[in-house]
Parts: sequence; structure tokens; C-alpha cells
Amino acid sequence: MHAPENLPDEALVYKRVLLKLSGEALMGSQSFGIDMAVCQAFAREIRVAQETGSEICLVIGGGNIFRGLAGAAQGMDRAQADSMGMLATVMNALALQGALENFGIETRVQSAIPMESVCEPYIRRRAIRHMEKGRIVIFAAGTGNPFFTTDTGAALRAAEMGCDAMLKGTQVDGVYSADPKTDAGATRYEHLGYQDVLARDLRVMDASAVSLMRDTNIPIVVFSLHQEGAFRDILYGRGTYTVISNEKKVGS
Repeated sequence: MHAPENLPDEALVYKRVLLKLSGEALMGSQSFGIDMAVCQAFAREIRVAQETGSEICLVIGGGNIFRGLAGAAQGMDRAQADSMGMLATVMNALALQGALENFGIETRVQSAIPMESVCEPYIRRRAIRHMEKGRIVIFAAGTGNPFFTTDTGAALRAAEMGCDAMLKGTQVDGVYSADPKTDAGATRYEHLGYQDVLARDLRVMDASAVSLMRDTNIPIVVFSLHQEGAFRDILYGRGTYTVISNEKKVGS
């Protein structure tokens, strides 16, 4: 989508948002773990976005450290493997918190699995108050339950926080009809309906997350966080991205 480049501060389209990042995004060029240079780059983009006056919360996956489904596929008990994956998201959240605080941004990590010695427990009203005070809140440990992905955890927190949108930062600048990295003819959609995503099995997020966003009427905005300033631009309704909502159907 494209909009005028110079919009006034009061023209924010999204005032309160949840940003969903994959754990793999934190790896950078590594094959495992956390690349702190990447964390710093993401923190810089989040700081620029926060300077618009928006209230921001985040959810980060744990696939760069441990993925529950992978553990289950190797014979682990699924509930136990998912618990390990949730702990991986706490590690990622603490790493990003450190990067954000290096930029002077007050940040709180709230975990769905209580571990008060390293972060706060998830308390909905406290999280909202943190954002109202200008702090970034990072939600860790998914929903706190096995068998649910961090996509679903992000959708749940976006609904609980009353977010205007859930933003998903990916490797590409929107949702395509095919993988644009391997198919030169892939078409980027500007608008999709929730049902279009589910019916076409576009794999933007898992089905339960998309369904919850549909039921709560919170749009999903898919964009590339690797493009400098993209996060900030979306808050003003400009830049390149795909919106998934009840308002529009398939378009390009």
C-alpha cells in the first residue's frame, strides 16, 4: 500500500499495536541462537516506531533455540517439548529487552509461566499500564500452555491489550501468492480477508491465530522488518505491506 509520505503526527492509523517476531529472525546469518547485532537493529526500528507516540507490545517466537514440534517429532512428550519452547521465548524476550534498554527504552518482560526472578508474571492490567506509561512490553512463554503456538499467543495478547492491529514482521514485504524468493511470478496482495487466508492455506499465521483476529476484528499487517523505517511507516498507514481484515477481500 502507498500513501502520502508526510503525514502529521496526529494522523496515526494504529495507536496501540502488537508486533510479532519469529525466533528465527533473531538468528541473523547464524544457524542457531541469538545474534545481538540483529537484536540491536530490531530495537532501533522499534525505538523509531515508538517515537510516533504509539503504544507497543511484542511477542517473539523461540524457534532459533528450541521448537516444541521438532522435539515432539524426535520422540519427546509434546507437552514437555512445548514447555521447553516456551522457555526459549523467555530467553529471546530478555535478549531483546537488553537491546531496547541499550537505546534507553523502558521495557518490561511478562511471562505466562511465572519466573519472578527474571521477569514479571503476565498481568493484563499491569501490561496495559506499562504501555500507557510509554514502556515496551514483551510477552513471553506464549499462552503458558502446550499445543498452542506463539502466533496464537500473539493473537491472544493483541486481543487482551485492545490493540488496533497485530503486525507480523517477516522476511518479505507482505503476503504473496507463492514464495517470492523462488517464484518470480508471485503476486503480493494488498488486502486479504481472514477467510481468504484460511481457505487458501496461505500460512501467514496458524489458523487459530487468524480465527481469533477475525473474531475480535483486529487486522493483521504483514510486512518486512528488515526494511528500514517500515514499522514506523505502517503506523501512519504508508509503506508496503499486506492487510488482513474483514473489510477487504482478495486484491493485489
